[in-house]
Amino acid sequence: MFSFCTDPDTLETARWLACYLTTGKHLNLYYAVGTVLLLLAVTAPAALIFGFGGAVMARSRIAPLRWLGTGYISVVRGVPDIAFFLFFVIALDQAFEWIRHQVKCPDWPDPIRQGNDFVVCAEAKLPLSNSAQFWHEAYGFSLAVLTFAIVFGAFAANVLYGAMRAVPRAQLETAEAYGMTPRQSFRRILVPQMWVYALPGLSNLWMVLIKATPLLFLLGVEDIVYWARELGGTKTPQFTDYPHGDWRMWYFLALLIFYLAFTRVSEIVLDRIMARLTHGQATAAGEAQRRARPA
Repeated sequence: MFSFCTDPDTLETARWLACYLTTGKHLNLYYAVGTVLLLLAVTAPAALIFGFGGAVMARSRIAPLRWLGTGYISVVRGVPDIAFFLFFVIALDQAFEWIRHQVKCPDWPDPIRQGNDFVVCAEAKLPLSNSAQFWHEAYGFSLAVLTFAIVFGAFAANVLYGAMRAVPRAQLETAEAYGMTPRQSFRRILVPQMWVYALPGLSNLWMVLIKATPLLFLLGVEDIVYWARELGGTKTPQFTDYPHGDWRMWYFLALLIFYLAFTRVSEIVLDRIMARLTHGQATAAGEAQRRARPA
């Protein structure tokens, strides 16, 4: 990275460290940090969409939709997250390839299931074997996002379902008395007010989502925990220009500081959002704000 990094053996400590932290593998570590942040930025709204859909179905008057919504919430909440992460990646990958196989290779004579093997035609593989490395990484990342969204969407659905039930029924009845249809009262009364009740639970879920990002390694994505372990291990002069002992403790300490700083920033932002939402609302938080104001 720097011009003075040509001969690491002649560098003083500060320059040696600067060169060491800008090697190609360390750039992969920094790239992995961006991957984690991108995952959170995409997964959070996606999980919220899944959660909102699940909550709406769970309170639906149509029995099949209600059963689907409550089943989605109950099943995902009742199974360890790691089991779903391992299951969904394989299941989604095979489902996508099966659909492509049916479209692109309708005359395929062999069975797709051959014992324990899942075999589709070459044109149906995702991604294609001749695709650039970027598309392999993008596909793995997309599966990870979808898996995170499905799993955490179930928890978000439970939170939103409880928040919808917490909105006073009298307000909905008043809206109906003014001539609003159920759909109008849902959109104009229930949904705007439910966020006040949902935000504490969604805040906790956001923290859990942040702490769950190391599960990316199980989904085939090289995350920051993977690279911290890889880079922190003992390096000998035969394999690297920057040999060192077992530095994993320092790398994991840096990860600890990163996650603590990130969660602290999240807490500050969420507290401000909560204060804005509860301003003037007849909730416990709103009442606390009213009492805190000087007379």
